Amino acid sequence: MFFNRIPLPYWMSDSYWAVVLVQTGFQTGFCVFVRANFMRTLPQEILEAAIVDGAGVWTQYWRVTLPLCRPALAALGTLQFTWMYNDFLWALVFISDGDKPPVTSALNNLRGQFFTDYNLLAAGSVIVALPTLVVFLLLQRHFIAGLTLGSIKG
Repeated sequence: MFFNRIPLPYWMSDSYWAVVLVQTGFQTGFCVFVRANFMRTLPQEILEAAIVDGAGVWTQYWRVTLPLCRPALAALGTLQFTWMYNDFLWALVFISDGDKPPVTSALNNLRGQFFTDYNLLAAGSVIVALPTLVVFLLLQRHFIAGLTLGSIKG
């Protein structure tokens, strides 16, 4: 077939760079949108107090704004890790070499042409899901706080 592969530069074909660039391009807009909206909810009085204390722009960001954004960063980190780790399409499109696909795309190789061992596929799916569960359990407190923070106007 004529359109069976996407023509890529030689340094991107069958490498992780294509997947990384596509994921970065698609997810950057969402992350900027969420962080910008969260930062708009921060009280201006805190930043004004930092200015009165003599803090510059970078000091305000690193010592005042960024620590207050911990719930939003934890929620974004959890969501982004889950979305990128479980992504199947872009790895399938850009990586055709048999030993390079990510674990979620390699899970597809457990299926046979004429027979599928569903016990093996279910066990592999549980093992593949464990890192996502670990990340969620580690960031659960901050994740819940980040999701519920903008729910009440006050």
